Amino acid sequence: MAKKFSNEIILEKLQNGSANFELVSSPISSIASPNSKAYFFGGNSSRFFARIGPSLGGGSPAMRKLERYSVERVTGDGRCLFRALVKGMAFNKGIALNPQEERENADELRMAVKEVICNNAHERNLYEEALIAITVDETLKRYCQRIIQPDFWGGESELLVLSKLCKQPIIVYIPEREHTRVGWGSGFMPIAEYGDEFTKGSRKLKQRKVVRLLYSGKNHYDLLV
Repeated sequence: MAKKFSNEIILEKLQNGSANFELVSSPISSIASPNSKAYFFGGNSSRFFARIGPSLGGGSPAMRKLERYSVERVTGDGRCLFRALVKGMAFNKGIALNPQEERENADELRMAVKEVICNNAHERNLYEEALIAITVDETLKRYCQRIIQPDFWGGESELLVLSKLCKQPIIVYIPEREHTRVGWGSGFMPIAEYGDEFTKGSRKLKQRKVVRLLYSGKNHYDLLV
């Protein structure tokens, strides 16, 4: 039987640079390969599956390089994912939101997720990846009870929904220092990408600018610009 790693060991491998990884929405067999294994880790409100292996190989070029941006801090009131996203979408349009607008728009995004996942069975079926990510940790009923709370923490599930619902490409980064062995660095490493189909544009879809979110531990998101 293959050796099972604890959450602490997996996180240590990710942080000290001894493993490459990517985030995916479900523990399906297709994410594993002969030289890599999929493991589960994360907190109750933001859980992920990580592929641990010597190399990720292919994938988007955006996922394989170190990048540098400025950090726009976001209020950590439980809405940080939604705040960072509305702040980023507004920034891409040249709009500056005041604190009240940012908070109200963030809550609107949260309730939009509730509407499609909890209130509309037909719409819900269009977000299968998000449903898998939600129900791996709790029942759909429990999730729908929690998401109505104003301090509900968003994560993988909500990004899967909102990237598609808003037709918005989103890339999530971690600080370089959280991935290097020495614990320092000023760059940012992309770890997950959503809605990349909306970066291309077509006759039906207008090309959208990417919103870049910084995930910096303890379930907090800021914005990168």
